[in-house]
Amino acid sequence: MDYLSWFPERIAELRMQKNVSARDMSLSLGQSASYINKIENGHIMPSMAGFLYICEYFNMTPRQFFDAEAHAPVSVREIQRHLERLTPAQAEHILQVVRDLGEKNEKPGRK
Repeated sequence: MDYLSWFPERIAELRMQKNVSARDMSLSLGQSASYINKIENGHIMPSMAGFLYICEYFNMTPRQFFDAEAHAPVSVREIQRHLERLTPAQAEHILQVVRDLGEKNEKPGRK
């Protein structure tokens, strides 16, 4: 994988899932208003500390950040927080719904 190309795309993907502008994210990280925009456009790369702050901003570990197969980790973390408050019966019901959705996506001809 070409991480130099993928990295900026990953930040943009996660930022959009969080529904926040590049400017707002930059300012939340204590950086200049154009910081995230420059990363997403491939003009700069964050320092290691900057990367860790970005992971913290998204409430994820570096390992989760680099999991290319996880397309919606921000949403999954939010879902997880809500699931932890359910009763066992409610959680089982949600699990069955997720299994059903997964099976539908695995059928031939489906994306």
